[in-house]
Amino acid sequence: MATQEVVLLDSRCSMFAMRARIALAEKGIEYEGKEQNLADKGPELLQMNPIHKKVPVLVHNGKPICESLIIVQYIDEVWKDQGNPLLPSDPYDRAQARFWADFVDKKVADASSKVWTKKGEELEAGKKDFIAALKQLEEVLGDKPYFGGEVFGYVDLVLIPFYSWFYAYETCGSFKTEEHCPKFIEWAKRCMQRETVAKSLPDPKEVYEIVLILRKRFGVD
Repeated sequence: MATQEVVLLDSRCSMFAMRARIALAEKGIEYEGKEQNLADKGPELLQMNPIHKKVPVLVHNGKPICESLIIVQYIDEVWKDQGNPLLPSDPYDRAQARFWADFVDKKVADASSKVWTKKGEELEAGKKDFIAALKQLEEVLGDKPYFGGEVFGYVDLVLIPFYSWFYAYETCGSFKTEEHCPKFIEWAKRCMQRETVAKSLPDPKEVYEIVLILRKRFGVD
């Protein structure tokens, strides 16, 4: 078992930091969380992640691991004998899980950001792309309870943090995701029944308050 000296440079409403929190919770790892001020980044964050200068950063025995997908995979590998495995054991299934996680980061993240940072035609295009990405994910989910099958796993963990932002997306974009993607919302509510998920995600209203501040800062409102 790995030495338990774990620190997470965190930000409560960062969906990427939420991934690390869920992964640590799934493995039952105790850690010290250090909330970061992303508007005024401190020396520890800049030292531990000098390339991207962003959260999350997992510091394990003094060594930093950056980027949320890499962090989740690291947690799964280092604490493989604790909790449920996050990535599939079969090489093909593992490759597919990594593919869809990459899809989330490239398609869902990009489209969703436009929903709350853009106006007019750009906003409408972002909404269209966001719903289209979720519909593709619904097809992948099919009739399974989770993306990997019967058990909560890697793709679920990577995707569910976005759900805490849905209230902000829908309020800023004047739409309801459930009207377009009911199966996706059913999946999200199923994930939220897990204590590891529910305790790792902020209240959607908390996220929305942050979004309002950022929209003013970006000149959207």
